[in-house]
Amino acid sequence: MRYWEDFTVGMVLEFGGYEVTEEEIIEFATEFDPQSFHIDKDAAKEHFFGGIIASGWHTGSMCMRMMVDHYIGDSASMGSPGIEQLRWKKPVRPGEILQVKAEVLDRSLPKSRPELGFVKFSHTVLNQKGEVKMTMISSGMFLRNPENSATEASQ
Repeated sequence: MRYWEDFTVGMVLEFGGYEVTEEEIIEFATEFDPQSFHIDKDAAKEHFFGGIIASGWHTGSMCMRMMVDHYIGDSASMGSPGIEQLRWKKPVRPGEILQVKAEVLDRSLPKSRPELGFVKFSHTVLNQKGEVKMTMISSGMFLRNPENSATEASQ
């Protein structure tokens, strides 16, 4: 279990290996972002992207999945207060394999909630060639380690 104390400024986590399929791109976009260059192969060929590409929202969702699989799922996560910055740098195409590089930028403890802390991350989504596809700066809330809190309370 990872707690707030386990995320230190400068810490870098690298993970992923998510293979993007054309079927998944079309399925996601049909439901949530039905623009022609996400769902129609013929129309996408004529678009300036030159073929089917993933919705930026889909790219963000794939990033979130990898984050949960790598570090959020086995942490004392209490959610997130939001995203500060999100940039779609290059389109994600079928057949690409995505990975994430996450760096801890900052951490803080709120005075009003001593049982949890905030961790600010920079996330970069890259493909198998190292091309940057998306960047995101966001914060997560994590419970503090109860063993550390108990020790601090008795001092």
